[in-house]
Amino acid sequence: MLTRRQFGWGALAMGALGFTGAAGYDYTARETFDLFDRAFHDSGATGQPTHTNELGALGWGQSYVLAAFVRMYEAYKDPHYLDRLITNIDLVLAGRDSVRGVSDYRGLSLPSWRNTSYSAGGVTLLGADGQPVLEVRSALTNVSDAVATVTAGSAEGRFTLVVNNPRKKRVSTFTDLTMDRTSPDYAVRRVLAAYPSPNMVTVKDLSGGSAPAPGTFQLAAAPVLFSVHTGMITYPMASFVRLVHHSPRLRADPRYRAKAAEYLAAVRQAVAVHEREWMDGGYFIWPKHMPVPYDGTEQPHNQTLGLGLTYAELAAATGEQVYRDRTRRLAAAFARDLTADADDAYVWPYWPTFGKMYTGYTQADDVSEWTPSYGRPPVGAQQREDLSHAGIDVEFAAVAHRWGLGFRGHDMVRLARTYTRNLATTDNGVATTFLYVDGGGGLAPAGQYLQAPRFMPVAPWDPALFTHARQVYDDHAVESQMGSTLLCVAYLNWHARRGA
Repeated sequence: MLTRRQFGWGALAMGALGFTGAAGYDYTARETFDLFDRAFHDSGATGQPTHTNELGALGWGQSYVLAAFVRMYEAYKDPHYLDRLITNIDLVLAGRDSVRGVSDYRGLSLPSWRNTSYSAGGVTLLGADGQPVLEVRSALTNVSDAVATVTAGSAEGRFTLVVNNPRKKRVSTFTDLTMDRTSPDYAVRRVLAAYPSPNMVTVKDLSGGSAPAPGTFQLAAAPVLFSVHTGMITYPMASFVRLVHHSPRLRADPRYRAKAAEYLAAVRQAVAVHEREWMDGGYFIWPKHMPVPYDGTEQPHNQTLGLGLTYAELAAATGEQVYRDRTRRLAAAFARDLTADADDAYVWPYWPTFGKMYTGYTQADDVSEWTPSYGRPPVGAQQREDLSHAGIDVEFAAVAHRWGLGFRGHDMVRLARTYTRNLATTDNGVATTFLYVDGGGGLAPAGQYLQAPRFMPVAPWDPALFTHARQVYDDHAVESQMGSTLLCVAYLNWHARRGA
């Protein structure tokens, strides 16, 4: 393996335009994209436009497909890709909660897409009289895989609670609890004192005295609307609106004009769902009591900027001050966490440095209901951003720069160097990447290095970026396998046609 310092770009000379990789595909050819498009949609793989977002299939799957059609249209100006985009957007809009008739954890049926795979959740335990007694909660992901088992304790009125998540292979056990609030073994107090238990368990007293009846009970994740999912899904829709509004030829087409008006209304409605999460400092929070693992804290950069992408495109499409102002605020907040390293490349953390997750917090700080404490203040979650999530951050910076709403040319250069000087490497002659934006974390797994072309928005500022990202695909003979693969191939086409 070569380190990023030893990496030689000359070894990738065969990756110049026109080279066909080991799989027989030219990843800069529209024929390859069209083949992958058909293969992906025929396969029924996760991320189809007809899927729901309950498990993230739209936010982390179909959203990339929609964005891929945008990039292919920008590359070739062929309305075929706009038509493909319209077909899929219409199906995705049919999956909104308000259309499906489903609700979030508050009972609200809203024009966005709920999720249960990243939220927290629990189960309400009943007493012998059938009345609610105790709510058992887990802030660990995949909470719907967990079960709570209640057995009799050492004396009447006492019980043992075991929360088991087989998928996570984690068990939390609390012995000889009581619902007597004056006892040192009072369930709420004992469970909180043990936090963080393996399944991040908390409990809420619903009775005022009665113990829960014995049995085993399935936990269920609460349905939540995540701003990052809304952003990733609506970003390509807002891009369609921008394309039509900026093009006299497209505006002259009644169908495109009507679809642009329809999608603009839909996007406005979707982003408005997250108004309560917006902070004027240029970031989003998870409000306290929201059933997510880190309620009461600031969202990670990539999740904040996921919706920022939509704001930026709405700003470009409509010129409205609210979207321009919010894009600028988001750009300024993110820029404050960008640090130039010794190679003049940008590095940044996953969590914002001004946030409670980065610094950590204790139960006494009363930050979060679902995660009462985190880390050892003043040190919390201080890991660097990883490559795949950085793809969102870099795309936002490039879009904000494109529309004059944040960042300058030297910022684009440094973000390109993040890839070429920190992330890019080889392993036994095969192009791959490191995991984190500072070059740390060791060699990235496939789910990370296959996202390399998502740095293409800043490739015009460093030609070596395109060369290496394309070589990753050539060397690994990438086949159509998921929505992000389509986006990456679209981005390779996009840069080859117009990025330079």
